[in-house]
Amino acid sequence: MSAYPDTSFLCALYRHQANSPQAAAYFQAMPGPLEVSTLLLYEFKQSVRFQIRLHRHDPEKGYPKPEGMKMLADLKSDLISGAVVVIPAPWPQVHGAAERLSELYTDANGHRCMDILHVATAIELGVREFLTFDGNQKKLAESEGLVVPV
Repeated sequence: MSAYPDTSFLCALYRHQANSPQAAAYFQAMPGPLEVSTLLLYEFKQSVRFQIRLHRHDPEKGYPKPEGMKMLADLKSDLISGAVVVIPAPWPQVHGAAERLSELYTDANGHRCMDILHVATAIELGVREFLTFDGNQKKLAESEGLVVPV
């Protein structure tokens, strides 16, 4: 495993955004499948569902249900085809790394819980690259020696 994505990378893959071409190019150039954790999948799916709800209550926010359902269906298709695979994460070690990151960086940089958990997962999986379009999360990953190529 050489790279681990966060939710912003998955969103760019499954919903058209300004950074979608970068995400698609990276994904297509990967020598193997995109490896994800169950936590990342959960956060992505929850985020899509929440955006659908936001849109239903205020059409200026979130995105329509058909768009969200297509995102989830496209992810499911990639999981079935093997283009995206779920890998086991050593959760006790991830939680320990997350606590260390929180203690070191949260007060100064304002990192959120899930962002810390994704970077901690990447560290514990021993990856070299962290795939994110989130500037603050990029700063955290780079502080820990991870390369952010997108």
